[in-house]
Amino acid sequence: MAGILNLQFTPKSGDKEFNLQKVSQMISQYCDKKLDLIILPEFFSTGICDDAFINFPEDTKGGVVVKFLSAVAKRFNTNIICGTVSEKVEDKLYNTAFVLNRNGEIIGKYRKIHLYNFFGGNEGTYTDAGNDILVVDLDFAKVGVSVCFDIKFPLLYKELIRQGAEIIVSPSAWSILSSAKNKEKEIFIKTWEAMNICRATESLVYFITSNLTGKTVPYLESIGHSMITAPMGEVICNAGFAETPIYADLDMKVVRDLKGKVPVALID
Repeated sequence: MAGILNLQFTPKSGDKEFNLQKVSQMISQYCDKKLDLIILPEFFSTGICDDAFINFPEDTKGGVVVKFLSAVAKRFNTNIICGTVSEKVEDKLYNTAFVLNRNGEIIGKYRKIHLYNFFGGNEGTYTDAGNDILVVDLDFAKVGVSVCFDIKFPLLYKELIRQGAEIIVSPSAWSILSSAKNKEKEIFIKTWEAMNICRATESLVYFITSNLTGKTVPYLESIGHSMITAPMGEVICNAGFAETPIYADLDMKVVRDLKGKVPVALID
């Protein structure tokens, strides 16, 4: 069994130190559990804060954020998907998810491919899109990495399973305008949940989304509902709107048996 800890919270906009300490405190609540993988949300260290993302980026090794989480990985003997941070490469900025092993070493990073430039989103005006997909061979499973708006593009997940992904994670900051009507928000959440289930079942993987919740800027509400979904569509955990970790023991044999029976990676 693989012990998965998935964090959902409301970061303080632009305050990396506060947000990193919050991550550490949430993980500490589960120090008695088997921790094989911890997943953090998109923008977890800054909130949805353009100023912090543009003006206070990290270097290609993840800067202070990844250095802090490297120590956390070693302390708790766990692998970590470090949500996303602003990574500066020469004159470009990427929205990047770093992957750390139990020794706190960077063993992969994924630069978000599908940037959110729709319905008022402007991510592509200051962020460059990545080009490469990522599947990392961790010590308990092969894990594919995506980020937030990638969930709308199933062909990306097709490539991840072709490369052997058994778990796919998606750090996210899935949000809606605060001015939206309740009915719109209800539909928005149902659509999000449906996409989680679809991405799991079509790929026969455990699909894990780690989302922000609450307001980190006045005009947006992050919808929470971080999920851990099984390969046949069972929702194992759904965090709702709460600031909370969710934990699950995943049986990797289930994925491996299913992939042996239904060769989804080979079907076009």
